[in-house]
Amino acid sequence: MVLQPTWLVALSWAVLFVSLASTAVIVIDHFVLRYRQPMKVMEIVWPATGLYFGPAAVLAYRQWGRPQSPRWRERHRIPPRRSRHAITIIETLHCATHCVLGAIIATLVTFGFSLELFGKRLWPEFIGDYVAAVAVGLAFRYFTGADTGGRRAWAAMRRFLRGDLLSVSVFELALLGWLALMELMVFHETLLPSSPVFWLIVQIGLIMGFFAAWPPTLWLIRHGAKAELLSPPR
Repeated sequence: MVLQPTWLVALSWAVLFVSLASTAVIVIDHFVLRYRQPMKVMEIVWPATGLYFGPAAVLAYRQWGRPQSPRWRERHRIPPRRSRHAITIIETLHCATHCVLGAIIATLVTFGFSLELFGKRLWPEFIGDYVAAVAVGLAFRYFTGADTGGRRAWAAMRRFLRGDLLSVSVFELALLGWLALMELMVFHETLLPSSPVFWLIVQIGLIMGFFAAWPPTLWLIRHGAKAELLSPPR
């Protein structure tokens, strides 16, 4: 068994605490201070971003998320400044949230049920991670769609395949590649979700996945497949 250094455990606890605190700050801003988002899915995206980007997520939210709320717009006459990279960043974070929630779901299921494939828990965890990320993405598209009846499911699937699948797949490739390297070559599958080091490794992988998914997301935006999350509220 690979012994985890004390400094690494302490660092992992510190990072985990800061990340959870960052998520709490955003949630409080949404539901206590009432800076609600016009696109309700962003009330999932921003807190989820805090889980791995920590204070950077809070800064991004204050810059681009809070100014989208009707409450902020009632108090400010000047439109918020928007970086030319803002749309790409927000759209990438949107797809990243599919993978964040997918990773949490897959981890809980894999370790909760002690699943293994070919004698390793790594493979069902990876398969479950990707499948859960796709399922979450489809659910996001379904519940934010304007269609009704059976057309809503088909519309959600088309929107996901057209606008999200590429980014999610690239994100997952980077995330799962990093996790495989760490678990097989460094920790030799000794990491468990009960260890803060496990979650630190996952957080680093999520950040790597975000930057890996940035280029394909930009490509999708330029081809008209994605461009709605920073639209002003009606």
